[in-house]
Amino acid sequence: MYILGINAYHGDASAAILKDGILLAAAEEERFNRKKHTAGFPAAAVRFCLEEAGIGPSELDHVAIGRDPSANLLDKVLYTLGRGFSIARTVRDRMANAAKVRDLRSDLSAALGCDPGVFRARFHNVEHHLAHLASCFFVSPFDDAAICSLDGFGDFISTKWGTGKGNRISVDGQVGYPHSMGILYLATTQYLGFPHYGDEGKVMGLAPYGKPKYLPEFRDMVRLLKDGEFELNLDYFLHHREGISMSWDEGQPVVGRVWSDKFTEKLGAPREPKSAYDERVHDIASSLQAMLEEVYFHVVNALFERTKNPRLCLAGGVALNSVANGMLFDRSKFTDVFIQPAAGDNGISLGSAYYVWHQVLDKPRGFVMRHAYTGPEYDDARIAKAVGEKLSLDAGRVEGVRTGTVEPIVVETKHWIVASGAEEPVGVRVSYLAGDKLYDATVDEMLKGDVIGWFQGRMEFGPRALGNRSIVVDPRRTDMKDILNSRIKHREAFRPFAPSILEEATGDYFERSYPSPTMLMVYKIRPEKRDVIPAVNHVDDTGRLQTVRREDNERYWKLIKTFGDRTGVPVILNTSFNENEPIVNTPEEALNCFLKTQMDVMVMGNWFLRKQKIGAGVENPAEAKASASA
Repeated sequence: MYILGINAYHGDASAAILKDGILLAAAEEERFNRKKHTAGFPAAAVRFCLEEAGIGPSELDHVAIGRDPSANLLDKVLYTLGRGFSIARTVRDRMANAAKVRDLRSDLSAALGCDPGVFRARFHNVEHHLAHLASCFFVSPFDDAAICSLDGFGDFISTKWGTGKGNRISVDGQVGYPHSMGILYLATTQYLGFPHYGDEGKVMGLAPYGKPKYLPEFRDMVRLLKDGEFELNLDYFLHHREGISMSWDEGQPVVGRVWSDKFTEKLGAPREPKSAYDERVHDIASSLQAMLEEVYFHVVNALFERTKNPRLCLAGGVALNSVANGMLFDRSKFTDVFIQPAAGDNGISLGSAYYVWHQVLDKPRGFVMRHAYTGPEYDDARIAKAVGEKLSLDAGRVEGVRTGTVEPIVVETKHWIVASGAEEPVGVRVSYLAGDKLYDATVDEMLKGDVIGWFQGRMEFGPRALGNRSIVVDPRRTDMKDILNSRIKHREAFRPFAPSILEEATGDYFERSYPSPTMLMVYKIRPEKRDVIPAVNHVDDTGRLQTVRREDNERYWKLIKTFGDRTGVPVILNTSFNENEPIVNTPEEALNCFLKTQMDVMVMGNWFLRKQKIGAGVENPAEAKASASA
């Protein structure tokens, strides 16, 4: 039985497919259309899922979307009637969006190039937060757990909690529109001069630079109620009164201003985008994070008292706040936690599919999501084809490199902007390395201080690169953060980079050893290790770590293990393989990023590409020279 799950007409559109309850594939649309957080319908992601399953449209048994326009309908009607025409635009936009949700069949048939009559599948609408709860519990390793979804809004709800047992979830409580911690974080993110959808993570990274001096002001914006409930002081917000403009069409979502003028009365003038970060900005970010943590633990601690269950499953956009997640074992009585890698709205596709499999069809549990590697994969032959086409190399010569009958080829590309700012011609040396040679050669380059693109296996699902579409460097270098920002990433200097560490070594470097395989926990780095890995030590002596098991990603584990054997430090810096774009998916996208940036080395499968200046020890440059487009 095949079930297709979809998140559509909302940010982070995605698709996932199950076969008899086993996850075969899951991916976000942004990785295919190259538009960050893309909304609309995930046509390419859907096509990928069916291709991975090896089926056609007629073979789908069920299709689920994580939206239900009829959910909480009475609350929606009463709320709208109480506001009259003041939020008419918002109501109109939401009704148009809901119409698309109801007409899913036509968009699905268009994406798959078939007639709507081909489908024999049953179509299901799954309420947004039920899909979130399903996405974290049904793929967790727990037979029973407390479950919680903390989000912005979905189907008129912001927060929902309950319990999961076996193949059932039950809801015990919720917080509805217009009250939302996601809205508070969004409003303050906009106020601090970060206008783009998904910028909340930047504010989380900025918070440790300040002190929570404005926490009393934020406590006036949020009131904690009994039994884990909370409400916003709506004087500080616009979404409930005037409505806010939202664009959920194809491309990156756009959300209008959420904060009211009372923000400025309480906190002063908003920061202009791209302006400097002063002490006040730092302190406001710190105060926002502290307020979020108060509400977060108000909710989850009440949930523990209600369930007395030591296991917690979390989902929703707020569950991406890795700083709060990392405090769970210090500020709550939970002893185990599971957060699947696509905890935000991208995971709605996963959750809606599993909701149908378990909650609707009453099928037993049988799958645990131990890693995020559910996207497309490209073998060495496909990589070789991309390398040959990009560098204008004859296919026979590329094959000769792979078999060892041809020496490594050096090809001159267009100009590469070097660190000095000058433009110099550069060659790309193309080699093929198998076995331990690949790891040794990569670590050799890391020890020189070079920047390596690491492209392996299946693409990750969720917002983090976890060792298959990553840029990796030596974390022991104090200058590496600046090197990455100046040469590759070009992002705000305050944002930290993440450490990937062998799971078995976690307790040696961090004050907590509980696994964090999907980079969703922040822990304190042990005092004696902070100077050992300065490039991943944030200003508050923390790291947003990824723990790596050999069983989940043998190639990445071997890379870190080789680095650890050579240096005594089983940690590498890991950041996403991209430059102001979605994480790369295909070999062609990886090559584009490699050639247009000051990356030194790229390892794709067993193919090893290294840049070097023309004339500086280049083997047979005249013979191999070819004009290649960067």
